[in-house]
Amino acid sequence: MSKRVSHSILDPVIGPRLKSLYPVLRIPRWFPPEGIIFVGHAFAIAGAVGFALSTQYWWAGLIAAAGVIGNHTADCLDGTHARSTGQCRNGGELLDHFTDPLSFAYWLVGIGIAAASLELALIAVICLFAIAVLTNIKAKLVGEFSLSRFGPTEFKTLLAMLGTSLSAVALIQPESVSQVAWVTLLSLIIVGVIQLPIQLVQAVREVNASGHAPDTSEWITNG
Repeated sequence: MSKRVSHSILDPVIGPRLKSLYPVLRIPRWFPPEGIIFVGHAFAIAGAVGFALSTQYWWAGLIAAAGVIGNHTADCLDGTHARSTGQCRNGGELLDHFTDPLSFAYWLVGIGIAAASLELALIAVICLFAIAVLTNIKAKLVGEFSLSRFGPTEFKTLLAMLGTSLSAVALIQPESVSQVAWVTLLSLIIVGVIQLPIQLVQAVREVNASGHAPDTSEWITNG
């Protein structure tokens, strides 16, 4: 299992506060941590629906923000529950890393619907999965799963703020909600397009310098 290192700016601030909720929630010890992952994923879907409906209902942006926050809370508590109850499993780790990029994809599509631009949403999702694939392959090669200074926590914080902002705009100037979503989505794409090649070059250098020995074996073909 790759060791996990976070360089996030907000993780040291938000993470401990969310994890402090664990004793308060009194999650049954028998409850599988995978269940918490699925609960978090359900929050992600609710958040995406909230973004998509934010141009029609003023409260939908609040649903979006609540979905993002609920997802991140579950993401912080699933590992805590697994370690506290002795239920750490590779399958849980796999589900966690599998659902994370899907959650972000849902939100980007929801924002794209609000922005009336599925083309922008498609570009954003492609950038997202390119970064996710790069992160996971690098983790396999160097034995360390690392999060950048602007990582998932920062991204989710931005999306939660966007959700509340869309609700406020919907109350004050409803016709501007779509424009706010469009500008935000375009800004995220610009940042992603700039970040991706930089992270790619850094990742190639890192795996060449400190990665495991290159795999020189041939494919084994069965049949």
